[in-house]
This record gives sequence, C-alpha cells and structure tokens, in this order.
Amino acid sequence: MRTKSDANDIAPLEAVLGHRFRDPATLEQALTHASYARELESQNAADGIALQAMDNEQMEFLGDAVLSFVVSQELFRRFPEYQEGELSKLRAHVVSARHLLRPARALKIGQYLRLGRGEERSGGRSKSALLVNALEAIIAALYLDGGLEQAQRFILQAILEPELEEMSRHGATKLPVTDYKSALQEAVHASGRSQPRYVLVKEEGPDHLKVFTMEAHIPPSPGGNNGFVRRGEGSTKKLAEQGAAREAWEYLQSLQGNSAVQEPGSASESFEQP
Repeated sequence: MRTKSDANDIAPLEAVLGHRFRDPATLEQALTHASYARELESQNAADGIALQAMDNEQMEFLGDAVLSFVVSQELFRRFPEYQEGELSKLRAHVVSARHLLRPARALKIGQYLRLGRGEERSGGRSKSALLVNALEAIIAALYLDGGLEQAQRFILQAILEPELEEMSRHGATKLPVTDYKSALQEAVHASGRSQPRYVLVKEEGPDHLKVFTMEAHIPPSPGGNNGFVRRGEGSTKKLAEQGAAREAWEYLQSLQGNSAVQEPGSASESFEQP
C-alpha cells in the first residue's frame, strides 16, 4: 500500500483536475480500491480497531450517473436534429469504458490509486477497468465537493470535447456504428429492400470453444440491385450475426459511394476486468 502522505499524493491530481478539494478525503476515497480498504480493515482489526474503510465503489455508481446526465444534456443541446435513438447511441459511444480509458490514462490516474498489495503486484495501476472505475469515482468526488458545475466543466473538457473532436478528425459526420444489425436494418429499409434474414450455416468446435458462422441474406432492391449474402464468425450466434451484418452494411455503404466507412470496435471486443 502507498506510504507517502495523502496530501502529497493528490496535490498534482488536483492541479490537473482544476479543483482544490475542500475535503481531500473525498478525492482520496475516489482513488481507493476495495483491495486497499479491505487490507486496511484487516490491519485495524489486528490492532483492535473496529473501523470500516471506505472504497470507491459507491462513488463509481454516482459518478456514472453524473457523467450520463451531463453528456445527455450537452448532446441534447448540441444536436437538436438527432432523434432519441441517435442521441442514445452517441451517448453510449462517449461514455463507454473503451472511450473513458483515454482520459483516465491522460490524467495518469493509475499512479494515484490506493491499492492492496495483491492488486499492486498484479499490475492494478494499469488495469483498464480500475482506471475507468476510478475516473467515474473522481467525477463523483468533483460533484460532491464542488457541485454539478465543477463536475460538468471537467466532463466537457476532459471527456466529451476530446471525443467529439476525435470523431470529427476522422470524418465521422454520422454517429459511430456500435450495433451493425440495427444499422443494417436501417440501411436496407432506406434502400427499399425487405429486412435481412440471418441463417446459421456452420457450428464448429467443442462446447467451450464454439465458433459459429452466420450468413446475412439481403434481398434485391426495387431499383434492380441484386440481393447478396455476407458471412460472419463469432464465439456466439449473436457475435456471428453482428459480423455478417457488418460485412453487409459496409457493402451497402460502398454501393452508396460512401468511402468514409466508420470503424467501431469489434463486436467481439472484450473489456478487461480487475
């Protein structure tokens, strides 16, 4: 566990957050992993002290809610032309663990975490899940210590603005695709085609290592474009369907002359757990 004074630990982080905490314990709790808290409780118990040590799990819950609210409010203000479903997709993209990892690393949160010895030895300071959880807890700390305005300022500057700028630099004038089945359904509807049909064509491997192959069958369009079939593989039928839908969607995009096909994370992408 960390041995330096907490004041020295959090001062540089306060500087990059742009907020000096009236109650430093709030930020300290946001940086405290459950492994540290449980070890501290065990140490206290050995010393005859029955004292509960706080960790950042509840603060993570609150920070997630504050983050979602602020992003929702700002997207509602900036994109009045978007429908509810489009706003929901964009919000999910911005607040996803995959994208929160970038600001968490930029803030160097890992070096400030209070970790138990076991978590420290296992490389907890660089674990994606721990960094993202701590980022959400820090948002809660800013909200509790400085109010919604302080949390909002941080979220806009450190999370939302950089992500929207990144999307703009890559020519993402449309929403990033995260669900290819839904995107394909919208695309075939817009082209006047009937809805796609998914067919399981192959299932290989033992039960614990299954590989499924699915086909997406796209009917002809009223304008005379032929129907076509695209395949996808995955460890589940749903992932294989997403893969097939992606292939079909990208083909439809090419037919429409859209060369700026957006590249979301793979449907089979996983997020490391602590």
